[in-house]
Amino acid sequence: MLRRAEPPDGGWGWVVVLSAFFQSALVFGVLRSFGVFFVEFVAAFEEQAARVSWIASIGIAVQQFGSPVGSALSTKFGPRPVVMTGGFLAALGMLLASFATSLNHLYLSIGLLSGSGWALTFTPTLACLSRYFSRRRSLAMGLALTGVGLSSFAFAPLFQWLLSHYAWRGALLLVSALSLHLLACGALLRPLSLAEDPAVGGPRSQLASLLHHGPFLRYTVALTLINTGYFIPYVHLVAHLQDLNWDPLPAAFLLSVAAISDLVGRVASGWLGDAIPGPVSRLLMFWTTLTGVSLVLFPVARAPTALVALAVAYGFTSGALTPVAFSVLPELVGTGRIYFGLGLVQMVESIGGLLGAPLSGYLRDVTGNYTASFVVAGAFLLVGSGVLITLPGFFCFSPPTSKPQNLVTEALDAKVPLPREGMAEG
Repeated sequence: MLRRAEPPDGGWGWVVVLSAFFQSALVFGVLRSFGVFFVEFVAAFEEQAARVSWIASIGIAVQQFGSPVGSALSTKFGPRPVVMTGGFLAALGMLLASFATSLNHLYLSIGLLSGSGWALTFTPTLACLSRYFSRRRSLAMGLALTGVGLSSFAFAPLFQWLLSHYAWRGALLLVSALSLHLLACGALLRPLSLAEDPAVGGPRSQLASLLHHGPFLRYTVALTLINTGYFIPYVHLVAHLQDLNWDPLPAAFLLSVAAISDLVGRVASGWLGDAIPGPVSRLLMFWTTLTGVSLVLFPVARAPTALVALAVAYGFTSGALTPVAFSVLPELVGTGRIYFGLGLVQMVESIGGLLGAPLSGYLRDVTGNYTASFVVAGAFLLVGSGVLITLPGFFCFSPPTSKPQNLVTEALDAKVPLPREGMAEG
């Protein structure tokens, strides 16, 4: 494989964007719409909200905590076989979940098995995508992650319809069939070799440099706080609306309204991230703050018009923060360390994904409503946005670099030959 001096900002990278689009839909689109199953599981197993909330939380946590495994395997074997294996595991977990007779079965099948499959698909694909783009990285991320918004718009009412016609077991069988499409997505990936790669060293040296890199550690803390409150509406909003005497189908449709706004926010934020000078972390802080404010206001809204307006606001801002969150990391650690860095970030922020939804369910059980749940979720995001201000160059307006000086330990070979056209990717 020939090395390129820098990311090609296109070429086969747009096919990787397409693959990431469908993968984000089949991973986080399913997770975001899983709140539709929440009420069914509470009734079927006669369990408290806090215990049922662990299903989605374990899945999110395993996906993120296992991301370094996916990154390490992708470094050794390439992203294609790793992602295809993950797709098989994700589908198998949903298939086994349809035969569950207790919550423990759902913890193991959806939480552990499907979560492991998601860990092998999502992070390696986004890391591969980051290596194909530099100047247009935020836009590429935004387009790839619009799959989450489109699938959330489609999946929430679709899952509700499936539940009404096939019950939750039949619905999970069909979700398993959808997840099998992750295998096709993985087949589209091609590894890309860059001139920066020899300078970053092996996994051990990369880990040592990252653990001694203050901005990277602070960014990891910020994302962990953000992740703790980020998923709460997608797990508990339907149940919150039913507490307000909404019917299940209109409640699920409100998630679709948020998903449409989420879609627009991702594309708009991706474009702004490349167009506005200065570090992308500043834009990330702006969107994170607005997302936290919208979460805090959810318990205040009672009228349907106000709830729809908040759903639009939350969907746009939460969608907007996602592509820039992934674009900040290459600015901090460089594209050579993006596989390992992204995997490590995802592993640490899994703490937030693990605790967020159960904490929200616990507050619901204690207080009898979701007011404290949404206020606490919003507070986590606001604190996380405060940590982002401490990142280097936050108040700088010069264009960022994807090769930080304090992480590159040796000069790159300036004589690395550029490959002929059509040979850049493999």
